[in-house]
Amino acid sequence: MARTRNAFRSVFSGLARGAETVARAQNRSAEFERLNSKTDAELAALGLSRDAIARYVYSDILYI
Repeated sequence: MARTRNAFRSVFSGLARGAETVARAQNRSAEFERLNSKTDAELAALGLSRDAIARYVYSDILYI
């Protein structure tokens, strides 16, 4: 019985981690699109250039 419970916990834990990963990716994509839709002047006001958007949005996972 305990083995079955642990197996279910493992499966549901994996599903939860997967859903969290998808949600984070969607948030990053939305942020990238939001910034990319701004004009160069608007980006400059934020201290960004168009070629730095990806680095800004993904900097914690890409290490670039």
